[in-house]
Amino acid sequence: MRTLKLIMMTTLILVLALTTSQITPSANDTAGNKSNNGNQKVTPGIEVLLDKNLDWLKDKRVGLITNPTGVASNMESSIDLLHNHPEVNLTALYGPEHGIRGNREAGEYVESYIDDKTGLPVYSLYGPTWKPTEDMLKDVDVLLFDIQDIGSNVYTYIYTLGFAMEAAAEHDKELIVLDRPNPIGGTKVEGPVRSEDAVSFMGRFMLPVRHGMTVGELAAMWNHEYSMGVNLKVAQMKGWKRTMHFEDTGLPWVMTSPNIPTQNTAYLYAGTELLDDTTLTTGLGTTRPFELVGAPWIDGEALAEEMSNRDIAGVTFRSAYFTPQFGKYEGEMVGGVQVHIDKPSRIDLVDLGLHLVDAMRDQNPEEFDMTSSYANLIGDTEVPDMIMNDQPVEDIIGSWQEDLDTWVENVRNQYLMYPPYPSGSPPYKQDGILGMLPLDLTAAPGQDVDLKVNGFNKHGEKMNIDPASIEWDVSNDIGYVENGTFHAEKEGQGRITASYNDHQASREAEVSPTYVEDIRHAVHASYTRVVFDLNKTIENYEITESDGELKVKIPYGEINGNLDEDGGTIEIANSPTLSSVDYSEGDGMFVADFNLKKENVEYESPEFSSRLVVDIKH
Repeated sequence: MRTLKLIMMTTLILVLALTTSQITPSANDTAGNKSNNGNQKVTPGIEVLLDKNLDWLKDKRVGLITNPTGVASNMESSIDLLHNHPEVNLTALYGPEHGIRGNREAGEYVESYIDDKTGLPVYSLYGPTWKPTEDMLKDVDVLLFDIQDIGSNVYTYIYTLGFAMEAAAEHDKELIVLDRPNPIGGTKVEGPVRSEDAVSFMGRFMLPVRHGMTVGELAAMWNHEYSMGVNLKVAQMKGWKRTMHFEDTGLPWVMTSPNIPTQNTAYLYAGTELLDDTTLTTGLGTTRPFELVGAPWIDGEALAEEMSNRDIAGVTFRSAYFTPQFGKYEGEMVGGVQVHIDKPSRIDLVDLGLHLVDAMRDQNPEEFDMTSSYANLIGDTEVPDMIMNDQPVEDIIGSWQEDLDTWVENVRNQYLMYPPYPSGSPPYKQDGILGMLPLDLTAAPGQDVDLKVNGFNKHGEKMNIDPASIEWDVSNDIGYVENGTFHAEKEGQGRITASYNDHQASREAEVSPTYVEDIRHAVHASYTRVVFDLNKTIENYEITESDGELKVKIPYGEINGNLDEDGGTIEIANSPTLSSVDYSEGDGMFVADFNLKKENVEYESPEFSSRLVVDIKH
């Protein structure tokens, strides 16, 4: 979600932030605080903010990242609560996938517009721009994040949070997370920790399939583990415990997206989503998505019997036949099962999802297949081959369990804000943090990269840091830092570390040529997308427009992979705006010329890991 950047050279921004992720205190004793149905009452972060921490917004222009799930316990929307509050200056709204009103389908390109009800600008964070740009933030001092997550590592809302944190750090904005429950509980953690080789929208934030954290906890973890240096606060819920599932909170359920209509759907999603990117269907196009699963070639009765014999805790299976009204197998009769939840606290969701895949593949191996995206779905590049080779589910899970246990103990458990806490892990409390931006540190040999340093104290006040007081270390002899500039010298991977007083921030850095390995394109209803596949993530590119032509320049870029080393032309069929793309290499520069069918086109460049993407509007 990023707009076009015109960058004449790579600027490596190194943000050194000394700050505290501030949180409101949690209520451990919630006796007597019950909802009308007898369940324990949880107070969401929006109410805690307005009741206890309104001073956080005093004299500040406020931007709100939200969607229909951003509601108080009485169902009043956070948008209305903030817009109508006499002491809150709400100036902008930001919508994730599905938009602020939830009326867009999964993956649909979302535009920015003016909200009819409030008259405020609504900036899309799913479509042309994933990360709030400087222009989007010009009238904002603090960003609020108020969206209900469902506990899966491929549900896009948490990555909207991650990109917002990155933008906040880059543009010196505060960010406040209005925390909400993890509806599938906060105790179980399952699946492989995502590999850097298996990312897409998820980018750099490496989580297991089921993370068992709230969005506030995720924000604190990312702020520290990725040295983001955000001036972060969390309006912590009152009354939530890790052992709770959503039905225990007493809060109203608002469907989190069009295909997550019920609490049961939200609960099963982290498990049955593992049928996606295969020839199986997760039930999209039915009234029970992620509960009804199967394929046209599945015998429902046999599958129900097989799954029952596998003795999977917390669920039972009923044979089912259904006809999706849209999506995969639209209009076809599909055989399968409906997954019924008996005891939510007992379900191992990844185990459930993999057993469903395993059982249906075994029923008809010739019909079963998976796409190349399955590794991105589960987060492990080795799992697809293990599934296709019919390895037992227990062996697949065992292949990642040691790494998962290490991550849980050494990383995840250090950032938990709600009881009960794992043995030996106290509640999250942090006095300071060092931050480093951008999060992708890459350069070509011979390239000089400017460094920028700033900081915040524990109260969110910006610090005056003398650059000379920062100590730098670059490992593996890939380069050095001098007078605020990183000089890349030798190809390889190393770690750049910045030390200030008793704190450190570091991350991996890569020095290598920038290889353009392929050029792909797709014509959509409202735009034509051109994708340059790269060997790494870059920001040092330039896009200019003149005389009916767009020109893309990548300094230090070299032709590699599927492209002709002498250059060539990519023909674009059926696009109303683009006829072809010519590409060449010379004088230390990769150049691509977009041959347009009309002048003065609108275009944007959303950022992806290891890709340069240009969207030309129709």
